[in-house]
Amino acid sequence: MTLTRSTTTVLTAAALGGVLLLTGCEPNQKSGDGSITVSSTDDKCDVSAEKAPAGTLKFDVTNDGLKVTEFYLLGEDGLRIIGEVENIAPGLNRSLTVTAPEGKYFTACKPGMVGDGIRGDFTVTKSEGGTEVAAEDSQLADQATTQYASYVKDQTEQLQSGTEKFAQAYKDGDDAEARKLYASVRMHWERIEPVAESFGDIDPKLDLREADLVDGQEWTGWHLLEKDLWPPKDSYTALSDADRKKYADLLVSDTKVLFDRTRDITFTPDQLSNGAKELLNEVATGKVTGEEEIWSHTDLWDFQANVDGARIAYEDLQPLLATRDKELDATLKTRFDDLQKLLDKHKDGDGFVLYTDLSKKEIKELADSVNALSEPLSTLTEKVVG
Repeated sequence: MTLTRSTTTVLTAAALGGVLLLTGCEPNQKSGDGSITVSSTDDKCDVSAEKAPAGTLKFDVTNDGLKVTEFYLLGEDGLRIIGEVENIAPGLNRSLTVTAPEGKYFTACKPGMVGDGIRGDFTVTKSEGGTEVAAEDSQLADQATTQYASYVKDQTEQLQSGTEKFAQAYKDGDDAEARKLYASVRMHWERIEPVAESFGDIDPKLDLREADLVDGQEWTGWHLLEKDLWPPKDSYTALSDADRKKYADLLVSDTKVLFDRTRDITFTPDQLSNGAKELLNEVATGKVTGEEEIWSHTDLWDFQANVDGARIAYEDLQPLLATRDKELDATLKTRFDDLQKLLDKHKDGDGFVLYTDLSKKEIKELADSVNALSEPLSTLTEKVVG
């Protein structure tokens, strides 16, 4: 599982049910100044404690390495970012303060601010004598959009670094390595596809399928390279070495444009909820039909990534939704869980079986579960806006 989302602000994480669990004004005592110390080096992430009681947590992060680093507190799934500090130069110190409810988490350092990060388990235990304080809707909305912007930012970081590795393997003629990287790298794109589509010009450059080309349009992006890596058996002319370099370099440069545009991106709650619905529509119209990856048949990787992105948007909005419609919140959680259980049945190691391995019955089960989730998800916007 890859590391996701970063943010330049100090975040306060809402507990389930739309409340913040507070133990008082002082953070949990783990060192002389009340913080959990973190030493980040180029190959280690040493955290002075592996657990703390629910409430306000303060992490005191020092970069003892040679590379600029980041530090994260991640949710149990490893996708949801509770808080992060970035751009910690060698020798410098930064602090992160968050409020976290009881549960399982991960700490992670990210030397070089690229890659998956160096992770460790972290547990927030039940707080003794803690009080619950209702959170304001505006605070929950701001928290949701800030966290989602961090998620998008980090997904593009992962996409950029992964695309560079994929493109290099492809240019080098290492088709086996390129095929291995193809589906897993594309997951970072698929998780934030509505954001990429919002820029207009980037989506067709990076993700256009051959069937959607119009007369005179040059075909570039992932699916062009997909076809070259998994060529049709009949009447296909492989790309030359020069064209391989051209289109691989273009894939990297166009991805860099997306990366740059998402550095300071902001969102509103309706963009999160509508984006989640768009991702489920992507599943219904492309992934569950097998039309997205017609040569590699890696549609289930895309399917999972679309579901990941939709779920993250929902979970960021969940504390706000819980204050307004607990029944819808419970329904969405159940439907997401049901869909994930079906997807899990088709896992194969770190990935999935090919789409062509699915039976018609299995495809229908997945489609029915997507539809069952899409209906209540379509009502999320009206609950979280206003």
